[in-house]
Amino acid sequence: MYSKVLLAYDGSESGRRALLECADINDLLHAEIHLLAVAPIAATLFVAEGFVADVPQEEENERFAEVLKEGLDQLKARGVTAEGHLVTGDAVREISRLAHELHVELIVIGHTHHASRLERWWKGSVGASLVEEAPCNILIVVQPSA
Repeated sequence: MYSKVLLAYDGSESGRRALLECADINDLLHAEIHLLAVAPIAATLFVAEGFVADVPQEEENERFAEVLKEGLDQLKARGVTAEGHLVTGDAVREISRLAHELHVELIVIGHTHHASRLERWWKGSVGASLVEEAPCNILIVVQPSA
């Protein structure tokens, strides 16, 4: 049914839940799994001399490299072999781009329900935006809010 799966992983609780769900369904699929971590572009401040990163991009990339390694280790511990990908940019654009590039048939992501309307509006939803751009089916694994 699905021979190539892209799992977007950010190290969050909902991301871990999606990772475990992906490992479980892969027992049935025996698919080629690609694990993607997207480091966000570091926030910048404008000062008189130019732009200064709030957190240096290298630190963000290193942090997400660790997230990716953790995800790959968790999959390996469950007997799932995956190829890791680390990119920097907008999560929706990068997930869609890699899904197109790899010709995946399923994208798996985690999602946490937001408690209030303001929180939903402020934080937005990668899943909702991804639906508009994805080249394939999406499995959204829901983590209820606390």
